Order: sequence, then C-alpha cells, then structure tokens
Amino acid sequence: MRISYASSHRLNVSTVSTDKWEVQLRKGCVELATLATLWSGRLYGLEMLRRLEYGSGLVVAEGTIYPLLGRLERAGLIQAEWVETGLGHPRKYYTLTDSGAERTLEMSRLWATFTSSFDQLLTPLAQPPFSASRAAQSSPYGKSAEINRPA
Repeated sequence: MRISYASSHRLNVSTVSTDKWEVQLRKGCVELATLATLWSGRLYGLEMLRRLEYGSGLVVAEGTIYPLLGRLERAGLIQAEWVETGLGHPRKYYTLTDSGAERTLEMSRLWATFTSSFDQLLTPLAQPPFSASRAAQSSPYGKSAEINRPA
C-alpha cells in the first residue's frame, strides 16, 4: 500500500519509526477520506485520487485505491457503474449507497471526537520543550514529581 502526504512543510528530522508511524496514520484515515470524496456525488477513480490529493494532501496510489473501492463495494457502502464517455473507453463511476452515507457520517463523527480529544492532549506541545525541572515546577504534585536520578 502506498500512501503519502503532499506537503510543502517537511520537517528536517525524519526517522524510520516516525515514517512508519506516519504511514500507519494515513492508512487509518484513507477509508474515511475515500468515502468522503463521494459525499457530493459520483466520481471515477482518477477523480477520487485527485480530490484526495488536492483536498486533503493524501497521495494514494492506484494500487491502493482500487482494492479499497472493491472492498467498499462488496461491503455495500458504495456502488459502481460503468459509463460510456465517448472517449473510447468507459469509466467506472462510484457513488455512496445509503448505508455508505450513514457509515461516512458515523466515521466522521468518530474522527471529529477523536481529533478534538487528541488536540487537547497536544495543546501543551505549543509551549517550550519539556524539561524535568519544568515538569516538577508545573506539576500539581510539587517537587515529588521530579525525576530522581542517581548522583
């Protein structure tokens, strides 16, 4: 599965574990993002890939999106229809089913709740970097929160 993120904001620090984490994070949201692209109406695969990239920064490979679309279709969340385009080859258009729309709303609500809670957890990171002495000063537990290290 190849999913990347188009961003002009790249961090200079990149580790293997961070890269793996980032890939897993994207994999976890690609189903919701794919369903969300269909919210406003039917699209064919390439249109979906473009909307994912330009609308959310997710760059999803064709080898990832088409198997996912197949799974979503088999699950009854989307339906597919071949349409003649007059350009020499038909295109397969995808639309949300009623159950797909319900699932998209449910996933969207879960995502909003999760990200809101998680954002609260991350809010302190906007402050200067953590230090053990600062933790002791800001801890509601006072000096006992300091890290005891052997001398």
